[in-house]
Amino acid sequence: MKKKRKTSEKRLLKVAQKPSEMAKKLHSFYKGKIEVVPKCQVKSLNDFSIWYSPGVAAVCTDIYKKQDLIYEYTNKGNSLAIISDGSRVLGLGDIGAQASMPVMEGKALLYKYLGGIDAYPICLGTKDEQEIIQTVKILQPSFGGVNLEDISQPKCFSILNTLRKECSIPIWHDDQQGTALVTLAGFINALKVVSKKAHKVKIAMIGAGAANVCIARLLILYGVNPKNVVMVDVKGTLHRERFDLKSCYEQWSLAIDTNGNDIRGGIKEAIVNADVVIALSRPGPEVIKKEHISLMAKNPIVFTCANPVPEIWPWQAKEAGAVVVATGRSDFPNQVNNSLGFPGVFRGVLDVKATTITDTMCITAACELASCVPGNKIKPDKILPTMDDWKIFPKVAAAIGVKAIKEKIAYRKLSYDEIYENAEKIIKRSRQVTETMMKKGYIKSAKYKI
Repeated sequence: MKKKRKTSEKRLLKVAQKPSEMAKKLHSFYKGKIEVVPKCQVKSLNDFSIWYSPGVAAVCTDIYKKQDLIYEYTNKGNSLAIISDGSRVLGLGDIGAQASMPVMEGKALLYKYLGGIDAYPICLGTKDEQEIIQTVKILQPSFGGVNLEDISQPKCFSILNTLRKECSIPIWHDDQQGTALVTLAGFINALKVVSKKAHKVKIAMIGAGAANVCIARLLILYGVNPKNVVMVDVKGTLHRERFDLKSCYEQWSLAIDTNGNDIRGGIKEAIVNADVVIALSRPGPEVIKKEHISLMAKNPIVFTCANPVPEIWPWQAKEAGAVVVATGRSDFPNQVNNSLGFPGVFRGVLDVKATTITDTMCITAACELASCVPGNKIKPDKILPTMDDWKIFPKVAAAIGVKAIKEKIAYRKLSYDEIYENAEKIIKRSRQVTETMMKKGYIKSAKYKI
């Protein structure tokens, strides 16, 4: 049995390493993943008198007189800035702005292909909190929204909170809100599998970083009893006497509001009798052990989402009694993948010209995403849709757009069907453009198999 397991683990390791090997070859082949191409026709050089000088002066004058016309005359309403300082990249840590560029380009590709959104990677040569805030604020005229990415804590909390208050365009931190949204969607359907209620379950949250802090906030807003949540960081459980957390408002608030039974200790103590484990801590395996899972309540749910290796291997969690297991990996069932959320979220908020993205909007989007798996299709190994079903993105766009309108933070008043049809058309076009360029050879075929 042990020999078989070691063979299985070696196979999984080999599979996990293949994308890294191919990434080097293919990134070099394409010299990056995105480019800028025209969206207007150029039949002759005379057209530049319209698209540029002198004709463009009339358009500029109109915008000067009525600022909102920028959305009518330019691509601002479909443009997104992906801002990072490279201080906390994909489990690689503080690798700096230049080394983070491939990640941000990849994010831009996902936004375009899955959401039809023109996203631009902007990697900053500063890690100063105030400089990042000021940079985002002065970039507002050029973009319809901003995606903050891979910024270390605790500054990621204050940067997001400040910008949400002081900017007139929606600001989103995908490591917080994106992860929380998709995790909540999976949580909603996982509870259906085991026939448990959100307000009654006990949850052990392993890790108290940006992602889990935001997940905890959304879970509580959704209906989870905060007293039934026990969070664990590298120093142990969060509780009222964790005065070392006072310097971070978000973590200190959770230390005060959660852990109603004042559980002290570490991972093991937090997990005892828990119905759900949500782990976003450090790569495993054996951060969480099989014997920990066996201490959980009946029919437990286990989300172990560290990358590239989850805190416990899924088969080990199931051997220990877990009914539903989710990870952050695509080679196991139930992948908790941010890409299920952010393309639709921004498609919706851009199309209704929302000024911000609230937590209640995130919950609405999570519920819509959860509903994309029909009730009769929800199973222990199927609690979330996959990116293959591209119709989930216009659905999320429509749901979050309507919620923004109801919350009176959107300038455009559209119905669910109008937002959905518009989003579907834009996303479909984006996919077709990419496919046509591939067929025509404008995007060359790589010599390597992916």
